[in-house]
Amino acid sequence: MDFSQSLAENTHNIIEKWILAVRNDQQIESADDLSYRAIKNHIPEVFQAMVKVLSPSQEGDIKSIVTASWEHGLLRAEQGFDPSEIAREYRLLRKVVFDAMEADLLQATPTEIIRYMRLIDAVIDEAIARCFNSYMKERLRELEHLQASLTLHNQELTRLINVNQDKLSELAHELKHPLTSIIGYSDLFLRQQKREIPKKDSNVNVEHIERVLRNGRHLLRLINNVLELSRYEAGQLQLQLVSINVTELINNVCEMLEPLAAEKNLRILVDCNSISSEIITDGFQLQQVVTNLVSNGIRYTDSGTISIVCQMLDHEKWAIAVSDTGIGIAPKDQTKIFEPYFRVSSQERPHLPESSGLGLAIVARLVKLLQGEISLVSQPGGGSTFTVILPLKVKI
Repeated sequence: MDFSQSLAENTHNIIEKWILAVRNDQQIESADDLSYRAIKNHIPEVFQAMVKVLSPSQEGDIKSIVTASWEHGLLRAEQGFDPSEIAREYRLLRKVVFDAMEADLLQATPTEIIRYMRLIDAVIDEAIARCFNSYMKERLRELEHLQASLTLHNQELTRLINVNQDKLSELAHELKHPLTSIIGYSDLFLRQQKREIPKKDSNVNVEHIERVLRNGRHLLRLINNVLELSRYEAGQLQLQLVSINVTELINNVCEMLEPLAAEKNLRILVDCNSISSEIITDGFQLQQVVTNLVSNGIRYTDSGTISIVCQMLDHEKWAIAVSDTGIGIAPKDQTKIFEPYFRVSSQERPHLPESSGLGLAIVARLVKLLQGEISLVSQPGGGSTFTVILPLKVKI
């Protein structure tokens, strides 16, 4: 039997039933606001190519399937579909096709039924594969465009930092919100790809997406640091004094930064058992200080440990020391490290690209805001120790 002839004669009804099925499928949310033509997309071309491939009277050309499904994937990417929705589209197409062929199949021999069912499955599977391929390429093209945009924004931000401090805070606010959306979108797409499309080239795709995320997160950290510094310089940081548990605060910071340390096989050691629990300060600002000091130690340490030690000094003051076994800081640089945008570098090791030169500048200002003082002991190749002395009770 020539089932392709029956499919060709029922093309219009099959496409109409498929579009209705897509509209009624609650798991294809991306189609909710699309027009009839937008949903229809290139499926008629995919279907016609399928009929041609199935026809025994014509020479089936798989290229027609490839072309039609490729275009389908490109447009679905532009329309914002996710991979699971595209997979459901083809699942519905398969169901509608078999429903339309049911009467003819019942009149065929078992051998004919098996042959045509396998052939249709093979054709639709090929269409899905080509569609996903073009979908992924389009998504990667979008991500590469986002990465290029992030790079340009980063360059522009750096330029404006150097020449126009007055407009800096306003610019940072404008950049922060779309950048947060970009990071969220990229993270969602990365998780979808890891979960739903395990292909042989998926590792390369994941690397592209992770690069976008890394660059986006770095730029967002830079923007947040700029805003923090601007708020301090403008006198807009207001202390919220509460009684805090220092040990718990430091453990929270270590838990947050542990993945960064683990990537470099660094150990984080904590000794804060002797610290008093009756400390009145701004917990958020203190956490910022500790986070910046520990992350700075991780960034400039290739092997060894990061140590955090707390101790009581007297009945009015306490201290926290963050030490690392990193590259150390030359004496000529130690007077500059708390200046905004200064980054330690040398001929042997240039400054790291992810360093903005703002972390320690923010630390110094927050320590002052918390009515404390900070000092440094370091030597090249011998690690660094930052010691922060703070009052047990901050006064307003």
